[in-house]
Amino acid sequence: MDDPTPPAHTSRPARPRALLLTGIGELVTNDPHAPTGAPTTPASSPASGPLGILRRAALVIEDGRVVWTGTESEAPATDSRLDVGGRAVLPGFVDSHTHLLFAGDRTEEFRARMAGRPYAAGGIRTTVAATRAASDAELAAGLDRHLAELLRQGTTTVETKSGYGLTVGDEARALRLAAARTEEVTFLGAHVPAPEHREDPDAYVALVTGPMLDACAPHARWIDVFCERGAFDGDRSREILTAGVRRGLVPRIHAGQLGPGPGVRLGVELGAASVDHCTHLTDADVDDLADAAGRPEPTVACLLPGCEFSTRSPYPDARRLLDAGVPVALSTDCNPGSSYTSSMAFCVAVAVREMGMTPDEAIHAATAGGAAALRRTDVGRLVPGSRADLLVLDAPSAVHLAYRPGVPLVAGVWRDGVPVAGPLAAAAGGDPGGETPWTPRKPIA
Repeated sequence: MDDPTPPAHTSRPARPRALLLTGIGELVTNDPHAPTGAPTTPASSPASGPLGILRRAALVIEDGRVVWTGTESEAPATDSRLDVGGRAVLPGFVDSHTHLLFAGDRTEEFRARMAGRPYAAGGIRTTVAATRAASDAELAAGLDRHLAELLRQGTTTVETKSGYGLTVGDEARALRLAAARTEEVTFLGAHVPAPEHREDPDAYVALVTGPMLDACAPHARWIDVFCERGAFDGDRSREILTAGVRRGLVPRIHAGQLGPGPGVRLGVELGAASVDHCTHLTDADVDDLADAAGRPEPTVACLLPGCEFSTRSPYPDARRLLDAGVPVALSTDCNPGSSYTSSMAFCVAVAVREMGMTPDEAIHAATAGGAAALRRTDVGRLVPGSRADLLVLDAPSAVHLAYRPGVPLVAGVWRDGVPVAGPLAAAAGGDPGGETPWTPRKPIA
């Protein structure tokens, strides 16, 4: 019998009780009010800008949490220390939109699209057929491979969705596999109507909101729907999301990818954590998102530049959203059809070059913005109390993520205070070449 359970974490490196990272050329805290050392110490300097940048900085990790940040000259004594040699340190990337539970390959579709055939949502059904035919072990292996790929590139928190099974059993097994590895799991039975229901979408909606939801809700935190032409209209999307809310799931929504539609307004109305894609927005859509920004839990505009890159589509206008005061996240949308990238650094570079974002805005969107889209405060920041999820770049500034696109800049990755990837992780006693299984982590209030 297939056993897709992640391997026991027997060889994970022990973490020192307190580790001081020193010699940080630039520390991105994502908190402009972050404490920078002892508040009564005159040498303490205020953090710089919305990224909360500290220079010539240091950071202390203890028991998987950040317990101190400040200037290097004020650093406390610790059990051990690691000098990062003037490199930049930033929070681990938070990828709030991926589709990692799939089998098969759509290389030929990509080749045809690059030769001039436009993208349409129907290609999803190709992956559905392959995913249904795959064993649990094959799906789990693919998921683990992609999660390892994300980790090596600095992503330490990942959301992923179902949506390539479209039967009760296949959707439930996808979510079960995902929930063994990450806490951020989304039920997307409403990706497109299943092939068996193509001529009767109402029957498929009844399946999604009935037996499928019953089987899937125990494994998920979120519910999502693809509110686009060729998938689900506004009324059906509302029915699906409200059914999920009744079962305790929090809504998110795909909207505005292929053209304007009702999805943004619906997402804001239902209090969705994020509206994802946002490529085609009306003025009313932007106003709705801006109005929602004042809520205690706003609806984040999650932009997915890898999708536009891979489909030769217009990029979303991030500048328009930011100028309106809308919170923005960047994510990879890693999936086999329209955005087969797992690189958040690539998305940062594209957002700066093509979407009107400054480097600081894009870095914030890929870290704190992603955390906001998942309604998390324990990740996406490096402040006392946050998870010690961090990325060390082989560069003096995080701006190099956009300044040097395509260059492998990851020098080290820590997750929950454990060194898990990169040469600096090895120097800190980690085993970056070994297995580092992902496990779900309860968000810290």
